[in-house]
Amino acid sequence: MDSGPGAAALRWNGNREKMTMKRELIDMLCRKSFQYSEAPVFKLVSGRTSHFYVNCKPTTLHPRGMYLVGHLLFERLRDAGVAAVGGLTFGADPVAMAAAFASELGGKPIQAFSIRKTQKDHGIVRWIEGDIQKGARVAIVDDVATTGGSTITAIERARAEGLDVVKAVVLVDRQEGGLDNICAHVADASGMVTRDELMARWREIRAASQ
Repeated sequence: MDSGPGAAALRWNGNREKMTMKRELIDMLCRKSFQYSEAPVFKLVSGRTSHFYVNCKPTTLHPRGMYLVGHLLFERLRDAGVAAVGGLTFGADPVAMAAAFASELGGKPIQAFSIRKTQKDHGIVRWIEGDIQKGARVAIVDDVATTGGSTITAIERARAEGLDVVKAVVLVDRQEGGLDNICAHVADASGMVTRDELMARWREIRAASQ
């Protein structure tokens, strides 16, 4: 492997590009997918209320957002030795598909798959849709982690279908214990963007607009 100045420059340029793409993704999430209120007015699935609202779909279904998410996630999966990436429908679907598309462009194709919320009860009964074989090493993804419940459900269903779950990645970690809960099921679990990063950029955008 080349460890000279040329290789170092390539690594530096690659890291700089990833940082630029992450800043752009945070910007888009703040403008399209994130809201904050001084009072806890946003109701969560758990029934609790929160100061923060995160809905990643306007970003992950946007052409540029899909490009950014796909490339940044693929960089996390490139050397993980996974054959496929997927998660619980619907939140994980555009995230996984974006990464699969980016992986083809990057020359290291990774399949995408989707995990149903309700099991298919006709034809071949199964939880998973996609061209993936039992025993395959896979990464589970999700768009947001609060408690981590939907990601954990995806991990359990993937394993029930015979897949080897070796990695988990969430697009936005709300920093409310979800990532720790996911880590109890798969040790290699991480978030691409944190609530603190979104909040810091949201404050900058708000200050600039006043």
